[in-house]
Amino acid sequence: MKDLWKHRSSKMSCQTCMWYVAKENENGVSVLGRCRKHCPTMDGFPAVFPADWCGNHKLDENKIGVVNESKS
Repeated sequence: MKDLWKHRSSKMSCQTCMWYVAKENENGVSVLGRCRKHCPTMDGFPAVFPADWCGNHKLDENKIGVVNESKS
């Protein structure tokens, strides 16, 4: 089945969201981050991958250029 919404959500992932905070490893590469949309629970903020997405996405214009540069 063809995904008709594929192109619309390409920039609506956690890595472009204003609530996403990347956690870099010792090499400076971000493979995991935290979603800070809601207050932390007893376990802290939820761990998310940069390519994840949700219905609470809010575009952070400062992160758009960083994502485009890393793909080139």
